[in-house]
Amino acid sequence: MSERGGFEALDACVHCGFCLQACPTFLATGDEADSPRGRIELMRALEAGELTPDDAAVVVHLDRCLGCRGCEPVCPSGVGYGRGIEAARALLATKRRPAPLARAALWALTTPGPSRIAYTLARALRATGIPSRLAGWGRFRFAMGMLAATKPSDGRTLGRPDGKRRQPPSDSPTVRQSVALFRGCVMDGLFSHVHDATVRTLEVNGYAVREVPGQVCCGALHAHAGLREEARRLARANVAAFGDGDEPIVVNSAGCGAMLKEYGHLVAEARFATRVRDVTELLAARGPRPGAPVDAQVAYDPPCHLLHAQRIADEPYRVLAAIPVLRVVSLPDAAQCCGSAGLFTLLEPAMSRAVLAPKLASLRTASPQVVATGNPGCLMQLGAGLAAGGLRATARHPVELLDESYRAAGYYA
Repeated sequence: MSERGGFEALDACVHCGFCLQACPTFLATGDEADSPRGRIELMRALEAGELTPDDAAVVVHLDRCLGCRGCEPVCPSGVGYGRGIEAARALLATKRRPAPLARAALWALTTPGPSRIAYTLARALRATGIPSRLAGWGRFRFAMGMLAATKPSDGRTLGRPDGKRRQPPSDSPTVRQSVALFRGCVMDGLFSHVHDATVRTLEVNGYAVREVPGQVCCGALHAHAGLREEARRLARANVAAFGDGDEPIVVNSAGCGAMLKEYGHLVAEARFATRVRDVTELLAARGPRPGAPVDAQVAYDPPCHLLHAQRIADEPYRVLAAIPVLRVVSLPDAAQCCGSAGLFTLLEPAMSRAVLAPKLASLRTASPQVVATGNPGCLMQLGAGLAAGGLRATARHPVELLDESYRAAGYYA
């Protein structure tokens, strides 16, 4: 860990401006201070003491950053913008506490006792169908749409062309590689069906998935809010829970995966980070095995923390390619952020919706039946946006689609 806390990652910036058109907030406002280049100048001044952490102008422009890191792949100088913005927010947090809404959300979503109650109540409300009926625009209705988007699919939006049930192939793998499942907080609380699909699809492809007791939240939401010490505490708990072996750690949340892979910067645990694998990485490494045909049109929308932070681009497409007949359409702005960005959609709703708008326009033109993406926040944001915009499509995790194909193929009941 650097003495400068991450600010050194910004040193390579030469103000070239390649990042401007890759920044969703700059595209939304046209304000240089809402671009990576402008924010880097603010962060440098903050570190040097030329601007203070209680400067309102600094706070507003740094708070508006989605942390999507879309600027990093296009930067010819290799600026580590993500580490820099987290360092700046940690410095801001020394002078001001996170907003009350942020503190409440962190407490409800990530604290073991309260989160168990919060997720139980959320699932009960989800089961009534009320969130689906209330979904729409406006802060409350959009939140209802986000909750509705977490509901497991009944599969009725998809279909097999011939309706025939396949039999499992006879060449099932006999040697299985053990992997450890990272459950996280939001994924475990609202998307346990994705965990189930992850386990089943990995087992079909020759993996034995092991549960790990004692694991906690990855700490991403805390780090993004500037609460670095809380993030470190969670990171150390996860490092202790997963041990120091070589067993891969499988993650199906892009945000969690990016955070776990950066524990080397947070708690100097580089070896742990090398074990972390997105579920699509593991599936693509084994093929994955083809399933039964699924007759549907799918738009794949890559999560920012999978595409930009982890640089995983091809593997999700290879997972979807294992589903015969499935038609995957490309969107012109697929690499742009959807506006979810962890707690951003709650704290900055106007900017969040402004970033989401062009993506919804592209989806309206493409008219897919399913929008596939591999991150809980993106699933909720896109699902709520689809419902509010009246688009007849659902948001699903790629492994859910592969799981449905495998079930139709007869790999499991």
